[in-house]
Amino acid sequence: MPELPEVEVTRLSFSDKITGAQVVSVRLGKALRWPLGCEVAQLTGRTVLGVRRRGKYLLIDLDHGLLLVHLGMSGSLRFALQLPPAGVHDHFEMVSTQGILRLNDPRRFGAVVYADHQEAPEAQKLLGKLGMEPLSDDFEVAQFQAGLKRRKAAIKQVLLAGDVVVGVGNIYASEALFIAGIRPTLSAARLTRPRINKLHAAIREVLARAVAQGGSTLRDFSSTNGESGHFQREAMVYGREGQPCRLCGTPIKSLRQGQRSTFYCPSCQKA
Repeated sequence: MPELPEVEVTRLSFSDKITGAQVVSVRLGKALRWPLGCEVAQLTGRTVLGVRRRGKYLLIDLDHGLLLVHLGMSGSLRFALQLPPAGVHDHFEMVSTQGILRLNDPRRFGAVVYADHQEAPEAQKLLGKLGMEPLSDDFEVAQFQAGLKRRKAAIKQVLLAGDVVVGVGNIYASEALFIAGIRPTLSAARLTRPRINKLHAAIREVLARAVAQGGSTLRDFSSTNGESGHFQREAMVYGREGQPCRLCGTPIKSLRQGQRSTFYCPSCQKA
């Protein structure tokens, strides 16, 4: 599943190119996770003002309204002046005066949803309960600590929930917990302020580094210009079960948490 770094890499790869474009036409393929929420003809003639990100959602601002785009489990966007004819897995296509934006999603868990504005019910249903943005100045340690202290669940699960801090998906939660030296099964409420400080810094470091590396390409992720990510090549624990820890040499272990694989070093992350 594309996580926050992959979504941010996607945004960066086409935001400047599409800003200022006028929508010429919109085509829908098979139904996605949620309906578009408007007739495609209503989008014709609108101008793209810019592209933002909130968590794992891309927000395409129009001169009236916005489109909320989620890549789901297997979705990816392409943006180019010309693209090949749409294929069986291409389920949304917006032709503009500056290029074609196309969503390819084999599993159809992604979505493109229209809302009149960000406070509209359609948008708030998707965005309203999201936590702090980890790469923004709003990600404050004190608020992070307050959110964790209210949660007795395992810290890895709390990070994935997205209501305290948004977008720290499975890969990057494992990596951040390793850097902070925290066992993924430890209750979030038991973390001390010094350890929370380390985790806060680790989350920012890991996500920023992942964006700089173009995200992670484990299966089929690529940016809108077709480039793959490389963060997975330097992962400290994720996907390295049985391999020696890069710091201490202890074999990396894995466990299942909430149907997701967690990777950790039993020596570097004792508690």
